[in-house]
Amino acid sequence: MNSARFSHFSAPSACPMPQENLRPAIIAIPACNEEDRISRCLSALAVQRDDRGQRIPFASYQVLVYANNCTDGTAARAAGIGEQTGLSLEVISVLRSPELSSAGLARKAIMDIAADRLETAGLSAGILLTTDADSMVSPLWLANSWREFSRGADCVAGYIDADPHEFVELGLNFQQRGFLEEHYHALVAEIFALLDPRPHDPWPNHQVSSGASLAVTLRMYRAIGGLPAKPSGEDAALALAVECLGGKVRHSMDVCVTTSCRLEGRAMGGAADAMRQRHTEPDAPCDPELESVFTVTKKAWLKGHLRRSSDIGFMEKSAILATLGLEVTRVESLLATLRRSCFEVFWQELCSASTDLRYGRPLRPSMLATEIGWAEMLLSFLRSQSNPLEAIDLLMEDRVTFEARLQGAHE
Repeated sequence: MNSARFSHFSAPSACPMPQENLRPAIIAIPACNEEDRISRCLSALAVQRDDRGQRIPFASYQVLVYANNCTDGTAARAAGIGEQTGLSLEVISVLRSPELSSAGLARKAIMDIAADRLETAGLSAGILLTTDADSMVSPLWLANSWREFSRGADCVAGYIDADPHEFVELGLNFQQRGFLEEHYHALVAEIFALLDPRPHDPWPNHQVSSGASLAVTLRMYRAIGGLPAKPSGEDAALALAVECLGGKVRHSMDVCVTTSCRLEGRAMGGAADAMRQRHTEPDAPCDPELESVFTVTKKAWLKGHLRRSSDIGFMEKSAILATLGLEVTRVESLLATLRRSCFEVFWQELCSASTDLRYGRPLRPSMLATEIGWAEMLLSFLRSQSNPLEAIDLLMEDRVTFEARLQGAHE
């Protein structure tokens, strides 16, 4: 391991932000052969400001770059940004065996180091943030993360945008597809927000927990045992672990980052592979969570009812679960999961167990305009209701009846 150490935190007395928002912060960045992008990533972190336009002093936060099996100039480029800007930056270069070199395990390694640093400095109220080396955080990324923590969040998942230049360079067909998917994602998120509301994660929000923008308090990080040790999917697994411990995960639209649209990625089956397929085949299937409005609404309605009844007991759940055609022994197994784990794990197992809730044939971009129309019609109705979950009760039948009732309500 090769590192250039930085100094200890100093009191951020010059910071114009309200003192109650300030939390000592370390930003952990795994990087593998990112010499072409790491400078932009770190430069964005060097110009953080508050919502009044005043710069956040470097005494308030530090950056760790984990140069993971790099064979290019990533480490030197990163160190150069520290020298050019004065950013409190440390580059840690490591050579790891292939089975330990995945992005997920590299992120865990650097976040664990960051957690140790905060504890060693006696900063138990500190926060850990992480982003990707091919991403650029917004100027308000740190300030808005601090603000979400001051409102009670234990974990903050930021909103991910595509790099504008790279997105446009991929052509008009790719852009149009992206805009359709982004529009429908937002509508789906609002349907869930209305039918399965979470007080700590109010609308507007989103549904993604990505390592490109993820933050967690040190206390919660230690409570969950650190970042789950997974080669990939470690970001969503962290958010789930926080939920299972009763923590509050905020999917903030104010904490933003842009990430690359490269078609050649670092991980097999990753985002780059999906983008490459969609670039070459404009009508390639969408993400599996982009389902029909009827399916989305049914899932959100069920999830909202089940979550609400979880404080009452298990009898009501059993009655609702019975409508999904599950065997009694399977229902009992699901309820046992809920007793020993958390609602989100229970919900994931339920979706796997029920043929009604499993992902079906994915939508294609050519189908999205129709689904967007139905979603906007549904939301127009739900927004007008004082209790959207109860209002939708009458609509939960088969798809034909659902759409007919929805059309009638709209007229």
